[in-house]
Amino acid sequence: MAIGMPACAVPAVGVASRTGTDGTNADAAHAFHASTGAVGAAVIDGIGHSDQLHALVPVLAVTAARTAAIRWPLAGLLTAGLLTCDPGYDDARPSAVAVVARVQAGEPTTLAWAGDARAYGWDPQLQLQLQLQLLTRYTTDHTVAAYLAAYGIEEDIAGEFSSQIRVHLTDVTPATAHQALIPCGHLVVLTSDGVHDQIEPEDLDAIIRTHQHDAQRLADNLVAAAEPNESGYRDDATALVIIPAQTTPSG
Repeated sequence: MAIGMPACAVPAVGVASRTGTDGTNADAAHAFHASTGAVGAAVIDGIGHSDQLHALVPVLAVTAARTAAIRWPLAGLLTAGLLTCDPGYDDARPSAVAVVARVQAGEPTTLAWAGDARAYGWDPQLQLQLQLQLLTRYTTDHTVAAYLAAYGIEEDIAGEFSSQIRVHLTDVTPATAHQALIPCGHLVVLTSDGVHDQIEPEDLDAIIRTHQHDAQRLADNLVAAAEPNESGYRDDATALVIIPAQTTPSG
C-alpha cells in the first residue's frame, strides 16, 4: 500500500437474536464486510411462522446485506424482495419486513427499509460532551398505526393497528421503500420489533449508553432486555450493531 493512502478500516459488528414464546425464530440478521471496507447489514423480521418462512429469512438477510455493501441498501432491499414475490408451488406466500444499512468509514450510513424494522443512530462524541439522551430513530414504521398517527388520530386508537404492515418485502418498490442517512461516525443499531416494541425508550437509551464501545455486548444486551407483554407473549428479538471505524493514514 502506498504511503499516505487510507487504511481499510473495518467497523465492529455485533449480532444477536432470541426466539420468542412461539418457539421458532422468524427473524434473521447478517453483516457482510466487503473488500472496500464497507459493511452491508440487514435485519429481517418474517411475517408469521412457517417452515418455508424459516428457511427463507436467513437467505433474505444474506442477500440484502451482501447487495447493500456493493450496490447500496435500496438495491439490497429490492433484491431480497424479489425472493419473496413468487408464492411457490404450495402457495406459502412467505414475506417479511426489513431494514438494510451500508456503513463505511468517512461516509454517512445509508439506510433503506420496508415495514416496522428500525434503525437508530448514536453520536458518541456529542453524548460524551453533553451527557444527553441522544439515541435517534432514523426510520418510520410502515404500519397502519403510524399512518393514522401522522394524520392526528389519537395514539390509543391508532395503536390498535400497530401490527398491520403497509409495506413489506413482497410488494416493496423504489416508490414504496424509504431511505435515510445516519451521520458519519455514528453508532448504528438495527432492530426487529421484538426489541424496540418490548423495551422502553429510556431503557433502550441506557443500554446503548452503557455498552456503546462493544458491539457484540450491546447486541446481546438489547436482545436480552426485551420483555414479555401483559399477556406473557414475547416476540422474536433481533439486534445488529455497527460501530464505525475511523479511516487512518497508513505509514
